Parts: sequence; C-alpha cells; structure tokens
Amino acid sequence: MKNVTDSFVSLVHWPFAGSFGFNTDILATNPINLSVVLGVLIFFGKGVLSDLLDNRKLRILNSIRNSEELQSGAVERLEKARARLRKIEIEADQFRVNGYSEIEREKFNLINSTYTTLDQLENYKNETIHFEQQRAINQVRQRVLQQALQGALGTLNSCLNKELHLRTISANIGMFGAMKEITD
Repeated sequence: MKNVTDSFVSLVHWPFAGSFGFNTDILATNPINLSVVLGVLIFFGKGVLSDLLDNRKLRILNSIRNSEELQSGAVERLEKARARLRKIEIEADQFRVNGYSEIEREKFNLINSTYTTLDQLENYKNETIHFEQQRAINQVRQRVLQQALQGALGTLNSCLNKELHLRTISANIGMFGAMKEITD
C-alpha cells in the first residue's frame, strides 16, 4: 500500500515541462494504472456486476426451483405409476388364477361331456347291434318259415288227393266251430 501512496506522492513532484511524455519506469506506472483501472471498474462496474450476479443468482434459483418442481412431479408420477403397476399386477394375478380355474372347469366339463357322449354312443351301438340281431333273427325265421311252408306245401301237394283235402278242410272248420262255441 505504501507503494501506491508513494506513486501518488511522486506525481506531485513531477516536473511540468510543457510537453507530454511516457514514463518508462514500470514499477512506478503499473500500480498507478492498475489502481485507476480497478477504481473505474469498481465505481462503474459495481452496479453492472452486482446486477449480473443477481440475475445469475435468480436464474440459478429458478432453475433449482423448476428442477425441484419437476422432481416432485416426477416422484408423484412415479408413485402413481407404481400404484398402477401394483394394481395391474394384482389384476393379472386374479386373471391368471381365474384363467387356471376356468381352464380346469372347462377341462372337467369337457371330460364329463366326452364320457356322456361315449355312454350315448355305447348305448346307440348296443341298440344298433340288438336291432340288427333282431332283424337277422327275423330274416332267418322268415326264410325258415318260407322253406318249411314250401316243404309242407310240397309234401301236402304230393300227398293229398281231393278226398283227403276235403276231410282236412272239414276238420279245420269243425275246430273253428268248437272254438267259436267256447268263446261265446
């Protein structure tokens, strides 16, 4: 500090020669120049620098406030998303459980339906077999009866003459007459 005051004191002792010149003494001129520049900067730049720093401070504070608001909004959305995810997971578990029980129920119904259908087909098969057996038995009976009748007719035609034929007819008429009297 003493150097600065000494520089100002030495200004007083400069001779005014009427001409302008440069002082080439670096040690004497640098502190003066720096003090003048710093004085001017502090005097005129103090307000500008203060405004710039205040504006920068406000922008930083606004950025921090906006970031905090965005963070709180993001945290809220994250919590909502987590709650929705838990709800969806619970619903998915319910659907899975319901789906498995529905599959089991459908499987059970299908098995029962298949057994019922198999029983019906077995009954139908048995009825068809019984019907075909009865039809085959009836066909055999008809053929046996036809052959027996043909054999009897052949035997009758070869054995019967007119007289024997008339007696057989009379005997049958007598039998029908006796049956009629019994039923009356």
